[in-house]
Amino acid sequence: MRVLVIDDEPDVLMLCRVNLELAGHEVIEAGNGETGLELALREQPDVIVLDVMLPKLDGISVLGTLTNDEQTRDLPVILLTAKTQLEDRRAGWRAGCSEYLTKPFSPVDLVGIAERAQAMSAVERSDRRQRELAQLGA
Repeated sequence: MRVLVIDDEPDVLMLCRVNLELAGHEVIEAGNGETGLELALREQPDVIVLDVMLPKLDGISVLGTLTNDEQTRDLPVILLTAKTQLEDRRAGWRAGCSEYLTKPFSPVDLVGIAERAQAMSAVERSDRRQRELAQLGA
């Protein structure tokens, strides 16, 4: 599996990369939203791990662009963020994320979450998104 990790924190990039590579996955990295979006379109990863608070282009904008593009709309995107408020979670699910993971996080758990997200069909991810939004009262 090829995973694109988009985060502006070098420590987070390293934790994700090490754990995903130990599990046998290829990792591509970007330190800002603009570069991350370019890599997503060019490299066609299997899964994207995306921070919300990014320089140049925030994660919700990146996610919105990906979900509105025919080439990338079915890509599983895991939001990995320090934003834990109810409205932040709603915004992430509404924008089309496949999973909403808050920092601090377990890098070991991230591997399983990424593998599950990639294994789910687009319909299953959509159903999960609708269930999450219903639980969040959206």
